[in-house]
Amino acid sequence: MKNFSQYLSVFVSVLCLSAHAAERPDMVVFITDDQSQVDASLYGNAQVRTPNLERLANEGMTFSHAFVASPACAPSRAALLTGLMPARNGAEANHMDPRPDIKKLPAYFHELGYEVVAFGKVAHGDAGVYGFDQAASEGWIWKGGIAYAVEYLQGRKSDKPLLMFVGTFEPHQPWPKINGYNPDELTLPDFHVDTQETRAARAQYYTAITEADRKLAVIHELARQKLNNPLFIFTSDHGGQWPFGKWNLYDYGIRVPFVASWPGMIEPGSQSEAMISWVDLLPTLLEVAGGETPDNIDGRSFASVLKNPQLAHRQRIFSSHSGDGGLKVNAYPIRSVRDRDWKYILNLYPELEHHTHVDREPNGGAGYWDSWDAAANTDANAATLMQRYHHRAAEELYDLQNDPQEQHNLASDPVHAYRLLAMRAELEIWMTEQGDQRKLYEDPEGPWYVKLLVRLLF
Repeated sequence: MKNFSQYLSVFVSVLCLSAHAAERPDMVVFITDDQSQVDASLYGNAQVRTPNLERLANEGMTFSHAFVASPACAPSRAALLTGLMPARNGAEANHMDPRPDIKKLPAYFHELGYEVVAFGKVAHGDAGVYGFDQAASEGWIWKGGIAYAVEYLQGRKSDKPLLMFVGTFEPHQPWPKINGYNPDELTLPDFHVDTQETRAARAQYYTAITEADRKLAVIHELARQKLNNPLFIFTSDHGGQWPFGKWNLYDYGIRVPFVASWPGMIEPGSQSEAMISWVDLLPTLLEVAGGETPDNIDGRSFASVLKNPQLAHRQRIFSSHSGDGGLKVNAYPIRSVRDRDWKYILNLYPELEHHTHVDREPNGGAGYWDSWDAAANTDANAATLMQRYHHRAAEELYDLQNDPQEQHNLASDPVHAYRLLAMRAELEIWMTEQGDQRKLYEDPEGPWYVKLLVRLLF
């Protein structure tokens, strides 16, 4: 009888979603830039003030296991807007666009009669590549578009159903110089070196997150006033620009906040542990709008989860990182597979040193990186962390239940030899299916000015 009740609940939920979808509901997706899941009060970080995200969660559903396809801007967003993983859509490294022959998100929704618009950083680079009806930002890809989104909503007169994407600049670097937080009161993650410079940068990062939260409130309130009971989603494109975050496949780089609110359709204050990927968002929105999931994409709709948070979705999450494309700063391709309890990471070129903007760009470390280098000369823990940042084993295996910050690599532990073998095989099969060529996009020695500096100094 209990199983029958569960099946009946799912059936009724799907009927409700289908009936509502026939009305072609308005939908809004709000995206922050470079925000790890744990860097929000909603996810247990009491130090960060994100009251408007908490308010949205109280009205809707919070996902605890939401992941992106890649921890860099262009491949992450291309995966969202194609429903395809990076190796299949062509935007593997940063600053790359998906192939012209691939069908993009706006085209699917145009077929359903939708107007599809994007304001701020939604795509990465030229939004025209994707075919939005309208797209605007406050200067190239790095700027937000809140003012454009507000102007659009206030003046909109179209009778078409709307799918609207809004992307903030925050908390992408550079972070605000004026802190809204006291650096001395912060508790730093275990994978940080505790210096005054780190604390100051962390306070700036949190200040940027709180500013993004303020902008969320502006768009959410206006959407409720101007649209017809929209499905409203909040998420982020990948983790923050910190060591072991952005450009890495640790959870701090690929696990993101994700909240969906839809009054009358999503239970207020509900929680879902379903494992979802950003490639799933396109087919989910399509199902909500009354469409069908295309057969040839990687994404799978989780629309049924929106009505029943007890449902599961994915058993595995795959992610990839292939470097920084044209900027030639980051030369360290990585792949991973994750289930609910374990993660396997494959570093394709472990003989290379790991570098990112954090340590190679003048502003990438936000003024704290040199303090980490200095601390490593006298502090054994700092030295160990720096060694781990620059030098990675070919394989990494983490027990996520007992080691959620992925500090202890168990790949060489014979106790876990079978698990390592199984997850390695699973990832290899997936890479083959994806047509992954394991390409090294970057010059491992870095950009020309870095190589010139090395020659001059050494």
